Amino acid sequence: MIWQIDLLLLTLVVVCGVTTIVLKDLLAATLVFSVYSFLMCLLWAEMGAVDVAFTEATVGAGVSTMLFIATILRTTRRSKD
Repeated sequence: MIWQIDLLLLTLVVVCGVTTIVLKDLLAATLVFSVYSFLMCLLWAEMGAVDVAFTEATVGAGVSTMLFIATILRTTRRSKD
């Protein structure tokens, strides 16, 4: 493993995690969470766990992101700000 790539990926994962928590817009937080899942997929693949990386890519970055976006689009706000 190349430690510079590991360090870069881990730094980006932490930044995406904190950004997801801080964002107020749900759609933007969902997209950053999708990037977080994709970065975790790259991290798993770089560590040699290809089966875990494939599962993270399909479930984390694919299916759950689509479900989050579909849920956000079907909800409405109570107050119109």
